[in-house]
Amino acid sequence: MPVLQPMVEGGHEQVVHCHDPSTGLRAIIAIHSTRLGPALGGTRCLPYPDEEAALVDVLRLARAMTYKAAVAGLDFGGGKAVIIGDPATVKTEALLRAYGRFVDTLGGRYLTAEDVGTSQADMDLMRRETTRATGASRWLGGSGDPSAATAAGVLAAMRSVGRHVAGTTALAGVRVAIAGVGKVGAGLARRLVDEGASVTVADTDGARAEALSAELGVQVVDPTAVHRVPCDVFSPCALGGALSRATIPELACRAVVGAANNQLADPDAARLLAERGITYAPDFVVNAGGIINIAEELAPGGYDPDRALARVAVVGDTTSAVLRSAVAQGLTTVEAAEQLAERRIGAVGATRHLRTFDPIDRR
Repeated sequence: MPVLQPMVEGGHEQVVHCHDPSTGLRAIIAIHSTRLGPALGGTRCLPYPDEEAALVDVLRLARAMTYKAAVAGLDFGGGKAVIIGDPATVKTEALLRAYGRFVDTLGGRYLTAEDVGTSQADMDLMRRETTRATGASRWLGGSGDPSAATAAGVLAAMRSVGRHVAGTTALAGVRVAIAGVGKVGAGLARRLVDEGASVTVADTDGARAEALSAELGVQVVDPTAVHRVPCDVFSPCALGGALSRATIPELACRAVVGAANNQLADPDAARLLAERGITYAPDFVVNAGGIINIAEELAPGGYDPDRALARVAVVGDTTSAVLRSAVAQGLTTVEAAEQLAERRIGAVGATRHLRTFDPIDRR
């Protein structure tokens, strides 16, 4: 697959292919934009069927990170990375440290963090090679696992959507179907149960879903059918592409508010949701809690959990602003959110220029 053509079409600045023969590392780092600051985004480790699939995924993810940081009001750009391979077998200490050295060669233009298939422990190993691995353990100067902050942001977005759809931010009695109960999805389920919501969960790892059911008393359904569960809110919290021409007609919800990246399988999905009267809270708005939490790690003086938690609450305000703008302008919520991001990138980015960043020195 040609690399420059999709880069140009997507507006990406840089794509770096990484290979270390001694460890078997195969990785791709994509930087979409540094107009607002250094590109910040996690590293995903998955057994992609081929390099083309990995490239398509990392380019989409990097672009979404640009919008995510912009709408969250952060001085960071968008980037993402993928390590090709099964995380259960390829993630050796040697491979992760080799990858950390590749990240370091970018001189601060890209800052990594955990994502699907990587963990805080992995960031700790990378941190031994580069200061550009964020979300490492607190004792290493990091902010730790960002999943709790992501879940808190999703909950704040749900409250805002509730106000928009039903005129209330209360979650008691609200029926929520969660697809994917990894760290973020499980954390969200716990918060919702605490709020008195009625929760249904599903996960491709059946044991994980059953364990959460035993803990919280929530209903478990088959992961292939969870989007059809009658509910108020459908919450995709696994991999992307859950909302497609095939699944959208089957939805039985009033709103979609989830943590997964790239939930829309194709550009028409936002319009199809709107035509069905389903309120869609754009994923890159809703799941910004994690990147907001990590951004606080890079603030002067280092990470402050109370300050981070206060900043994550802004996700709810941003969600409300996007929903109001979509109604006022007759746009889909995705168009309204992208417009908000592009307006900020244009205004603030005009005062910046392409350069090497070192946010670690800003402390």
